[in-house]
Amino acid sequence: MAIKTTPQPTAEIPSTKSLDGQADVAQRKNRNLPSRGRFLPNVLLLTIFAVVILSVALSLLRGRDAAILDSKLTYTIVRGDLRVTVIEQGTLESSDNTEIKCKVRGQNTVIWVIDNGTQVQPGDELVRLDTLAIEDAINERSKYAHWSRSAAEGSKAEVARATLAIDEYKEGRYISQRMTLEKDLAIAESNLRTAQNMLAHSQQMAERGYVSELEVEQQKFSVQQAELTLDVTRTDIDVLKRFTKQMELETLRGDLNAVTATHAANVERAELDLTRRDQALEELEYCVVKADKSGMVIYPSAAAWKDSPDIAEGATVHKDQVLLLMPDLSRMQVKVGVHESIADRVHLGLPAKVTLPDFELDAAVSSVATVARPAGWWTGNVVKYDTIVQLPSVAGLRPGMSAEVEIVLAEHKNVVKIPVSAVLETEDATLCWVKTTTGTQRRVLILGDSNDVFIVVEDGLKEGDEVILNPAAVVEEARIEALKTLDKAQSDEASDPEEEELNDGEFNADPNALD
Repeated sequence: MAIKTTPQPTAEIPSTKSLDGQADVAQRKNRNLPSRGRFLPNVLLLTIFAVVILSVALSLLRGRDAAILDSKLTYTIVRGDLRVTVIEQGTLESSDNTEIKCKVRGQNTVIWVIDNGTQVQPGDELVRLDTLAIEDAINERSKYAHWSRSAAEGSKAEVARATLAIDEYKEGRYISQRMTLEKDLAIAESNLRTAQNMLAHSQQMAERGYVSELEVEQQKFSVQQAELTLDVTRTDIDVLKRFTKQMELETLRGDLNAVTATHAANVERAELDLTRRDQALEELEYCVVKADKSGMVIYPSAAAWKDSPDIAEGATVHKDQVLLLMPDLSRMQVKVGVHESIADRVHLGLPAKVTLPDFELDAAVSSVATVARPAGWWTGNVVKYDTIVQLPSVAGLRPGMSAEVEIVLAEHKNVVKIPVSAVLETEDATLCWVKTTTGTQRRVLILGDSNDVFIVVEDGLKEGDEVILNPAAVVEEARIEALKTLDKAQSDEASDPEEEELNDGEFNADPNALD
């Protein structure tokens, strides 16, 4: 960050006389005098020389303050304009970029990419990705798609068979079983009547003595056997109608539900495998990225800690990653970082001057971030806020061009101002020293806004005052005040309680360490 100001007129520096020059002149005059050293004793010469040296030293000491005062650099206070600006470096970018993203799932390798800044037409190839993994996926998915389709067709036949099995039982096997049992019932009834007739005939014959009692007993047993057979047949018919039919129908319906669910799963699996295969075929086409419109193609800006852009031959990209940008050259801007110390002074609409390699543009601040950009070792841990300066639409602007942005924070008209080098800040006040006819005079100042060169003086000076530049170097009083401030700062730093606690912890952490 740099502060730039409009050059201001400076006061003329008073000329000074060289004491060394005067001494040289005196020596040359002395050389022109007639030589009388031959008849003067050496002691007298030494005495005269010592007196001369002492006189010169005393005169120098007496005129020391005046000589120093004459040799000081000064500045005459005048009224003028003061512009407060901040200068940052940035690069041009477009505020409206068409993003070209990767549509292939997973991780993919870039095997070719178009050069940065190339002008393209619709249909031109921009990026080519490696297709080996996708081709293998297509082969695998095609195989699974055929297997799934085969399973789905098989389960479809099972569903049809289970559906027909219900009607086949109700209208076929059940009727057949019932008719068989009804036939057996008719036979059993006929056998029972026959046995009953035979028993009655045997009993008549036994009464006349033609048949023995044993034969009568045999006929009775035949009747009992026929009755039991008749009862069993009737029970079978009743069980068939009341239970067997229902059980068989429920079993057939359950089989139908099972094969129907299996068929649905097979159909779903077949559709999924087919979709995956079709998706792989579609992604195979996405491995060659083509331009949808004409324009310039640029690489996305890489992160500050990276040495190369994210898009390059051999780089790995993922789905939805921005591969390239197609900027709208009619909507260009500059993004700069403003230091946190002055971020609160930057707001929308502030005028700015953008200096490009070939020309300058008048612009304005269009956006100021509310959150600072991440700071790290790559930024020197300097906290800055992104500030956008919108540029007018002019020809010749290209993304990536270097730009110097000067944002005007404030402009003060017709104010009293003092150079920064003439001000000394102490613990109690802000001071400067004014050159007067009687020496130097200390002044207490009330200051306003400032830049790196001048400060607005609200009180303490007037036009025409001649202030001393760098007073701590030439004015004894200013030097003493500066040393007091320095000593106070060092004393405060030495008495910092946190540092004392740290020192105590370092030396007294283990009282038994010396034992």
